[in-house]
Amino acid sequence: MIIAIDGTLASGKGTIAKRLSGWYGLPHMDTGRLYRATGVAAMNKNTDFDDPAALAKVARTLDLNDYSEDQLRTAEAGQAASKVAAVPEVRAALLELQRAFAHQPKGAVLDGRDIGTVVCPDADVKLWVDASVEVRAERRWKELHDKGETLSLDEMIAQLKERDERDKTRKDAPMIAAVDSVLIDTTHLTIDAAVDKARAAVDAVIAQSSEGSGS
Repeated sequence: MIIAIDGTLASGKGTIAKRLSGWYGLPHMDTGRLYRATGVAAMNKNTDFDDPAALAKVARTLDLNDYSEDQLRTAEAGQAASKVAAVPEVRAALLELQRAFAHQPKGAVLDGRDIGTVVCPDADVKLWVDASVEVRAERRWKELHDKGETLSLDEMIAQLKERDERDKTRKDAPMIAAVDSVLIDTTHLTIDAAVDKARAAVDAVIAQSSEGSGS
């Protein structure tokens, strides 16, 4: 079973993906981590962000073991990730890696922004997770503030709006909900309630599959 979870930054999709991974015993890939690592690697190597070929080379030679979670979760890493993710050559370099991970014998859970539309359009379950930009900004701001970053809440809101716009309007694999995805708005939900909604969607597909097979 392939579970594709897409949505905006700080909507809760990553936590939902991890919980579903554990619940159903499926491997999990946070595809955003690939783009964050590519962005950080490009910065570390002083790669020109206006050079698609150079950025694609960074993506192809990426080693995720070179980067800690703290390095990849900064505001700067997030901005860099959004920029490299808008480069078609980078997306192409990382696409097959994501598809190979998804099509393991038992399947997988992947979260990102184009899993259900581009990476795994054949996914068994597609979820779209979102929340208001103000709520998402406050979640992300608290996360960064706890790590010592001094970004203001207003700056965080502005960054999220800028990133949302860039992700939605990029020509290659824009961030958009798949037409057959289940929508989960976490604006007023606890994470447990959001996970329950996600599990209900997966269980419904499993039940339907069992009925179809006559078991």
